[in-house]
Amino acid sequence: MHKNQKGFTLIEIMLVVIIIGVLAAMVIPNLAGRGEQARTTAARADIESNLSASLDLYELDNGRYPTTEQGLSSLVQKPGNAPEPVNWNGPYLKKKKIPKDPWGKDYVYVSPGVHNREGYDLSSHGPDGVEGKDDIANWEQESQQ
Repeated sequence: MHKNQKGFTLIEIMLVVIIIGVLAAMVIPNLAGRGEQARTTAARADIESNLSASLDLYELDNGRYPTTEQGLSSLVQKPGNAPEPVNWNGPYLKKKKIPKDPWGKDYVYVSPGVHNREGYDLSSHGPDGVEGKDDIANWEQESQQ
């Protein structure tokens, strides 16, 4: 008489390992590159929402956007150089500090803008940190769809 043995056979364990391997082979390529996509989405959100809303509030209070020289630091601390904002009511950023882009670089701010002449240009140079086709910006770029 054989007692009922409990446990898995070597074949069953090998089968489970193979199934997990096949699943991993299908899933991992789909996840690769998602980190970069998430950083690009975060930069776009900063440019199109967070920083833009803060700059718009600054403009509502002061009648103009900060100059290029005053920069994004005007959203955190009242600028002392001309044109001095008379009705500065900041800080305009909730965390009271200027965010870096998802790659750890400063956002590029130009006012009046080259692309947005009535407003400002705001961009990130993307993962390579160099101005080019991978930049994320608040204006339409030719390379975008």
